[in-house]
Amino acid sequence: MKCLISLDDCLEKGLIKKTAPSKEQANSAISKAKVLLEEAKADSEDHRYNSAVMMAYAAMLNASRALLFRDGYRERSHACTIRYLEAGYKGKIPADSISLLDHYRETRHEVQYDSSYLADEDSAKNILRFAQGFITLVDSLLRK
Repeated sequence: MKCLISLDDCLEKGLIKKTAPSKEQANSAISKAKVLLEEAKADSEDHRYNSAVMMAYAAMLNASRALLFRDGYRERSHACTIRYLEAGYKGKIPADSISLLDHYRETRHEVQYDSSYLADEDSAKNILRFAQGFITLVDSLLRK
């Protein structure tokens, strides 16, 4: 399920819209990201790997949304959020991190919608490790 939409398509279709920048919403979103990450860790420790994957991805989505809010954008698409980061944070968020975020978007989709897919301990540990670093990076970008 590779994403074939561009940022321009996202803007044209209204999947990302310009709005007033909001430091308050940005702070709220990054705070929520941190809470969701802790919930994901607890899920993994309790061997609830599907829940861990879902919560870790939700944490990263909220962190991503924090950057959009700060910049004055609202999103209506997970894929478009990633396209925004790809274009707007080139050189600030490594391209391989954007690719992994997109991969974990697809993994979350499989957990939620593919009845034959079950997350395992390794996939939960990998997404948790990445999510921790990603949220730390976004938090540092928000402080600049």
